[in-house]
Amino acid sequence: MHPEIIETRADPADNDPLAVATAAVEELRTAAEQRHTAHQTEVRGLTDRIAQLETRLSRPGSQQEQRNEPAPEQRAFVNYLRRGEHGLSAEEVRAMTVATDSAGGFLVPENFVAELLKGIVQFSPIRQYARVMTIAGADVTMPKRTGTMTAAWVGETADRTGTQATYDQVKLTPFEAACYIDISNQLLEDAAFDLASEVAFDGAEEFGRLEGAAFVAGDGTGKPKGILADTSIATIATGNASTLGTAPADKLIDAFYALPAPYRASATWGMNSNTLAAVRKLKDGQGNFLWQPGLAAGQPETILGRPVAELPDMPDVAANALPIVFGDFAQGYRIVDRVSLALLRDPFSLATKGQTRFHLRRRVGGGVVKPDAFKLIKVATA
Repeated sequence: MHPEIIETRADPADNDPLAVATAAVEELRTAAEQRHTAHQTEVRGLTDRIAQLETRLSRPGSQQEQRNEPAPEQRAFVNYLRRGEHGLSAEEVRAMTVATDSAGGFLVPENFVAELLKGIVQFSPIRQYARVMTIAGADVTMPKRTGTMTAAWVGETADRTGTQATYDQVKLTPFEAACYIDISNQLLEDAAFDLASEVAFDGAEEFGRLEGAAFVAGDGTGKPKGILADTSIATIATGNASTLGTAPADKLIDAFYALPAPYRASATWGMNSNTLAAVRKLKDGQGNFLWQPGLAAGQPETILGRPVAELPDMPDVAANALPIVFGDFAQGYRIVDRVSLALLRDPFSLATKGQTRFHLRRRVGGGVVKPDAFKLIKVATA
């Protein structure tokens, strides 16, 4: 038998480098197009699913009402107000006892305290302008410079003189303010009653009235020491024993420029509404009113370009009174908060009357730390 003869022919392209490269590029292009097509198909599928979901969510009645759920300590606090400590679950007790008062009451949750402080500003404007700090101890002592160093020009070989600054201390003690609120048990049981807001509003009214009066005229005994009680603040006499004087506009200008320039740049006028009514009528030598309204909505009215704070606890214009204060409250007056608000629920004292008593207490102090940051106008001849 003759062996089978197999004839093979070589592809001319096998030996052509350009053809080999062209084939490889074509293969890569085909693979890339396939992957791109698959990606577009996936994207279209996702787009269709999102469109279908948006359509369902847009239908009336398909969305659930969104509610801002209160924090666990907020819910526990409201339940404590309504039912007392024995009506709380184990989780609510843990939420309430994160911070407790050493006197036996629960501290109010942070959000509740913030609402109270907002109410206090409305009744005590000085808190809005003064510097407020929170302390952790029974009091706070701050160093105060009472005298500066004194330098002098000297000759090349002349004797030099020694000098040093003098210092003192300012001690601020927080005092306790307390009140109680009686609420009927039926009102507490009404789930639709906004109990937290009502208790906050009532507490804000009372504490605001109390601390507002103390920041202005408190004597420092059992209460904060007010601005008017600090005898180291310089006064400017009106020149009349019972009125603002024959040229009251001049006295305001005197007080304005008697205050050092660094304090004057951030100073605020303070007076009650009766005094403000009289000051609004004052004019300078050119017939221009000293008082000017705010340039835009929400901006305060001004006297000589500085804002005016209406302080209801300032005295009226009368003999020996101090009806007007001008100064930098942030630099000159300091408020210290020790306990923002603590509340104790007493369901027993008024049980026969169907009421629950809530005891509220607050510890706050205040005092003048820089007397030179203020000037007072005094109704007197000198």
